Amino acid sequence: MGASFEDLEVWKKSCRLAVRLYELLKDCRDYGMKDQMLRSSVSIPSNIAEGSERQSIPDFQRFINIAKGSAAELRTQVYISRDVKILNDTDAKEIIQELKSISRMLQALHKSLKNKYTVNCEQLTLINRKP
Repeated sequence: MGASFEDLEVWKKSCRLAVRLYELLKDCRDYGMKDQMLRSSVSIPSNIAEGSERQSIPDFQRFINIAKGSAAELRTQVYISRDVKILNDTDAKEIIQELKSISRMLQALHKSLKNKYTVNCEQLTLINRKP
C-alpha cells in the first residue's frame, strides 16, 4: 500500500499524544480511569499501524474507523477527567484539541483511501470489460 505507517503524520501525532498522557497520568491514583485512558490512547496509533499493514484498502479503512472511535472515547475520558480534577483545564484543553485534530486527519486519510479504492475498482471494471 505504499509508504509505511511510520511515515504517516497522524500515526506520529497519535504516538506523541499517547506518550504525553503516560507522562501526565504517571502519578494518577485513579487506576481505573488511568488504565482506560492509556488503553484508548495507545489504541489510536496501534489501529493505524495494524490497518496499514493489512495490505487492503477496505481493511485499512476499517481500522481507521476503529482509531477514530478510540479518539472519541479518549476525548470523552478527558472531559470526565477534567471534571473530576484528574487533569487540569489547560492540559485537558490541549489534549482535546489534539484529539480533534487527529480525528480530522483520520477522516481525511479515510476519504483519500475511499477515493483511491473507487478509482482502483473502476479501473478493474474497465479491464474486465474487454471489447
